[in-house]
Amino acid sequence: MGRMGVTLAIIGAAATCAIAAHLVAKRVRQRANWSRALAIYHDFRDGCATPLHRLRQVVDAMVVEMHAGLALEGGSKLKMLLSYVDNLPTGEENGLFYALDLGGTNFRVLRVQLAGTEGRILQQEYEEVSIPQALMVGSNEELFDFIVAELASFITREGEGFHPLLGRQRELGFTFSFPVKQTSIDSGNLLKWTKGFAIKETVGKDVVEELQAAMGRHKLDMRVTALVVNDTVGTLAGGRYWNEDVMVAVILGTGSNACYVERADAIPKWRGVLPKSGSTVINMEWGSFWSSHLPRTPVDDTLDADSLNPGDQGFEKLISGMYLGDIVRRILLKMAEEAALFGNTVPSNLFIPFILRTPDVSAMHADESADLKEVTRVLRVVFKTQASLRVRKIVVDVCDTVAGRAARLVAAGVVGILKKIGRDTVGNIDMARLKNNLAGKGRKTVVAMDGGLYEHYPKFRTYLNDTAVELLGKEAAEQVAVELSKDGSGIGAALLAASHSQYSSD
Repeated sequence: MGRMGVTLAIIGAAATCAIAAHLVAKRVRQRANWSRALAIYHDFRDGCATPLHRLRQVVDAMVVEMHAGLALEGGSKLKMLLSYVDNLPTGEENGLFYALDLGGTNFRVLRVQLAGTEGRILQQEYEEVSIPQALMVGSNEELFDFIVAELASFITREGEGFHPLLGRQRELGFTFSFPVKQTSIDSGNLLKWTKGFAIKETVGKDVVEELQAAMGRHKLDMRVTALVVNDTVGTLAGGRYWNEDVMVAVILGTGSNACYVERADAIPKWRGVLPKSGSTVINMEWGSFWSSHLPRTPVDDTLDADSLNPGDQGFEKLISGMYLGDIVRRILLKMAEEAALFGNTVPSNLFIPFILRTPDVSAMHADESADLKEVTRVLRVVFKTQASLRVRKIVVDVCDTVAGRAARLVAAGVVGILKKIGRDTVGNIDMARLKNNLAGKGRKTVVAMDGGLYEHYPKFRTYLNDTAVELLGKEAAEQVAVELSKDGSGIGAALLAASHSQYSSD
């Protein structure tokens, strides 16, 4: 071999060594990145852990905060608001009742014809109306006049099958989903507008009086008999109408809240005469619940800091549909930045807050195909990226961790309510039945659930129900039922108008 040949051989060998070294270095980096990705996930998973002993601490913390909120206004993170709903529907209501639901840029008017225990709901109709932008920032009179004009138009179209009982005034339940200081079942003063409304003159006024005044101006013979300032109370009313054992209602959707039936004599902050029924519905506003026992991670801390209400709604940010997708996005972003989860370049869409929705999380979590096709689709559509099978598997693990924590915490919250009202153990349940003159056998305490997170996320629902059984124990759990109450809040206000009718003693 000549000198040239030797030189070429040396160059070739060097090149081969360089390529080999590059490949080795690349594999070393990949292994290091994968180890780092796993470490990030495991730290997050451990921080989200909800072992049974920890959940029992959350249950007890919920009970303590409930007592504190019932004792004193501002005494707890839980507001424990009086709803003044003292008479829940029984199914015996008769007649034609209306509901008006104002909670955003649209409002809904609804009518329902009730026929007692035999016929129940004979017929119902509703319409949705868009509010012109100018009226949302105009005058108080203009807004309520517009609403009543649309309501009056809806009433003129009462078809066959809808008819008020002879000699009775039409009655309406008014759902008003804005901050209100409620003072009775049919009165409440607006504290502030939200959701794009800005009519200063309405603030501080009784919204029922404003609606009644507009009815007077339009010569509309109708009376508001129930003001409902929270859709969770409507869900409880809707559930109770069909099942007298419903004691608790929980909304699990974009946001989350709970309400329940409480003994009036167990509310120290109650002022005045106790209701004849002996009980009332408490709107907990449980999204603001907080305890040091809740499992919170650095990812949750940054989500809270970046939110519109840092330091507030801590429980809701761990459990509700609005936030679960973004928690998943944030941990995937951390792994992409620190461990090149999706390659050397971080997908730009990973930086966009709330781009990953909870329905996407549910779809990936439910993917049981061998190659995780649904995970591939979501990553491609939402983040404009692709990933290896092992990366897709860890994405599913993240979804499982986030949803599992949320569902188990909701279960702990529900059991906390049951414990507060003495429905968490077999002995307590039997005592509660005796106090309320209920038959001992065959009766259950029913929790009415509404909202897309519970209805449309099967694994979340399974985790929640299984955890409730874990916490209650099998025997007590057999006497508690968690049931879907689909759109119970939709007619809840109309049902509450009926149960609080001025003619209810007839």
